[in-house]
Formats: sequence, structure tokens, C-alpha cells
Amino acid sequence: MFTVKNIGMELARDIASETVLACRKMGYQVSAVVVDRNGIQRAALRDDLAAQFTLQIAEEKANAVVMSGMNSGAFRKNREDIRMDLNHINGIIIMQGGVAITAAGSRLGAVGVSGAPGGEKDEACAIQALEKFEERLEFAD
Repeated sequence: MFTVKNIGMELARDIASETVLACRKMGYQVSAVVVDRNGIQRAALRDDLAAQFTLQIAEEKANAVVMSGMNSGAFRKNREDIRMDLNHINGIIIMQGGVAITAAGSRLGAVGVSGAPGGEKDEACAIQALEKFEERLEFAD
């Protein structure tokens, strides 16, 4: 027997919503997708004027985090040697904008963001949202 922590629907929804709102405050229309520790989509939001494909790209960025165990931008930088090969795997894309969601030392999932003019801006929105829920994540059971 073993215990596994995973992200719940309410927290996933709140993180996706706060991520979109953080980008909106910066003037960007984005999509945010939260996946659980297995890469299963838990929440997805597309801002009113975000492009259609931002949902797919955001989910694939989040999946890259699940696959690699680190933020997608860091993985892209650290593994430039295999980035192009990995981009051919269905369901992942190695671009900056995917951020790990952790609580009390356990990886719960990831949030991916797409639509801002540059992956560093996508990532900044996700980090800002996660900082808002820092206490909620820290004391998660």
C-alpha cells in the first residue's frame, strides 16, 4: 500500500482561473491548463480573446512538466540536445510556460500557460498564481 497526493478539482480550477487573471492584468489573453501528476487534465480556461490553439499548447507545456519533473523552460534549457526529438511526442511540447505544482514536498501536477508574447511571460503568470495559493498548498493534507 502507498499513498499518492494529487490535485483536486477545486484547487485546479482556482489555479487555472488565477493564472488567466494574472496574465489579463498584464494585458495578455491566454489559456491555462492544469493537469494532475499523471498528466490528466483537471481544469482548462481560455480567456475571451485568447487564440483557439492556446488551450492545446498550454496542456502540452503542462505535460512536459509532468514528463520531465521540472518547469518546462528549465527542461528546454537543460536538454537542448533532445528538445527537437521530444517535440515529436504526441501530447507534449518543450516550450517555456509550464510550471510544477507542489504541496508539502509532493508533486501534485502542473499548470501550462499559452498566449502571452513569450514563454517567460506565460511562466510569470503561472508563478504569480501559484504564489497566491502558496499557503493553501503548503498546508495541504
